[in-house]
Amino acid sequence: MGTIAVHEFISLDGVYEDPSWTFEYGFDPQMGETLGAITGAATAILLGRRTYEMFAPAWSVRTAEDDPGAPFFNDTHKYVVASREPSADWGPSTTLPYSKDAILGLKESTDGAIYVSGSGTLVRALLRDGLVDDLHLFVYPVARGTGARLFDDGAVPTRLTLKAHDVYDNGVVHLDYGRG
Repeated sequence: MGTIAVHEFISLDGVYEDPSWTFEYGFDPQMGETLGAITGAATAILLGRRTYEMFAPAWSVRTAEDDPGAPFFNDTHKYVVASREPSADWGPSTTLPYSKDAILGLKESTDGAIYVSGSGTLVRALLRDGLVDDLHLFVYPVARGTGARLFDDGAVPTRLTLKAHDVYDNGVVHLDYGRG
């Protein structure tokens, strides 16, 4: 049975929206190693439609020479949670509606981890339904003040257990949480 491993870049106040604000902190090579380990265990990608449509034009033109993560993103089968077909076409992909049973079916039919990035609406639903096995938060040393938050007002209480953590030279902290 597969597991769901979520990866998010967030601010201290939980903002994940449009993470271009992370660029000013640089990308510590150890962060790349951590992300490589997360994606290296994955055999599938699960994304919300909007994130899929944002990732498609950015990743589909990248090669391994441009970014070592390009083969993973371009060649791995992507499952897109959407109520309508995405406007982009990007490598092997399947569209499915969100339901707890559909995601459980995906987990049961997958060997290895199912990688999720961004996709805030989807991640909130996965957390609410107790479907996230690993929540990898890369917390940046800044409070944004505004923007979509991973845990927004009205979210159901979510108990997590810290499994591991890393501190990088650029001030970013990686927190690996599992089910509480």
